[in-house]
Amino acid sequence: MTKPIVQSVTFKASPRELFEIYTNSKKHSAATGQKANLSNKAGGRFTAFDGSISGRNLVVIPNRMIVQAWRATHWKKTDLDSILTIWFSDAPGGCRIDLVHVGVPQHDHKGVTQGWPNYYWKPWRAYLKQRAS
Repeated sequence: MTKPIVQSVTFKASPRELFEIYTNSKKHSAATGQKANLSNKAGGRFTAFDGSISGRNLVVIPNRMIVQAWRATHWKKTDLDSILTIWFSDAPGGCRIDLVHVGVPQHDHKGVTQGWPNYYWKPWRAYLKQRAS
C-alpha cells in the first residue's frame, strides 16, 4: 500500500464556489481546460480530463465534502480504485481545501501527487483570477 497523498491549499473563494468548480461539469472544464462530465450526487459517475480520470461519488455533503472512488485510464486492470476525500472549509480570506487521496498505485503515485497542484490548484487560481477581473 502506498502512502496517502495529503495536500491543503487555500483560495480566495467560498467553499460553495470551489465545491461547484469541482462538481459542475461546465465550471470544472473551464477551470482545468479539459472536458469533464461530473455529478454532485452520491452514486453519480464522473469523468475528467477528457475521460482520462473516472469514478463515482461515494459521499457528497454539498459545499463541505466529497468522497470518490477514483482511477486513471492508464492504471492496470488489477489496480484497485483509489479513494479521494476533499473537504471544503472556511478560511481567512476564502476557503481551505484539504485533500487525502489513498490507494494510488505505486507506478502513478508521483504523477498523481504532482498532478493535483499542476492540473487543479494552479489552473483553478488562474480561473478564479480571470473571473474576478
